[in-house]
Amino acid sequence: MPEDPFAPTPSGDRDRDEEGRARQARPRDALGRPLPYGEQGVEPIDETPLPPAETLDLARSLLQAGRPFAAHEALEVRWKSCPAEERELWQGLAQLCVGLTHAARGNQVGAERLVERAAGRLDAYGLSGGPTYGLVLAALVSRARERIRQG
Repeated sequence: MPEDPFAPTPSGDRDRDEEGRARQARPRDALGRPLPYGEQGVEPIDETPLPPAETLDLARSLLQAGRPFAAHEALEVRWKSCPAEERELWQGLAQLCVGLTHAARGNQVGAERLVERAAGRLDAYGLSGGPTYGLVLAALVSRARERIRQG
């Protein structure tokens, strides 16, 4: 019988960090899918906010390693800690990575939707004149679209 995804954690409660916040302690594969407790998953990323350039370097290295879900998580940490005027940038970049994650998992429709949602955010951000930290946003969107089309 398959494992019940709604079964309580071994402790009977939600996984929590040292501050009591809900955290998923269940291991995950390289595409962020949960594995059964006790199995070996990929190392989770450190959720300490990083400066923009370091965040981008980390996200690039995770993408190159075939871990778009982890790249999304790195960008999400930045989006939750960035100045309010940059949120569209970091959310858009994170959504691009989620789109790539969906594509890698075989969910073409989800991939296309997330990339288009990201494109809207990044287009709007580009018009705002905010810093792009050396990124060419339209080129990133175009490349993500191409990767998704290629499967």
